[in-house]
Amino acid sequence: GVCAEAGAISAMVLSGETKFDEIVVVGLGDVACTPCGGCRQKLAEFGKAGARVTMGTTAGGEETMTLLELLPGAFGRAHLEH
Repeated sequence: GVCAEAGAISAMVLSGETKFDEIVVVGLGDVACTPCGGCRQKLAEFGKAGARVTMGTTAGGEETMTLLELLPGAFGRAHLEH
């Protein structure tokens, strides 16, 4: 299947936006739901510098990190420039 983060990014782009400031990821259980590796890369490509990722649980717990903290050394646009 497709992760919720990928679906949210697709909907964002289809609506004409290309960057986000913050995203919230919520999962079942007691441990904060972190994005999978593929979604971390997608978030890094479409998030603004310093974008916040809040990871939560249906039980009410949450943790917030920046994209850089979540995926240090991510591949980005700078890698494509000559």
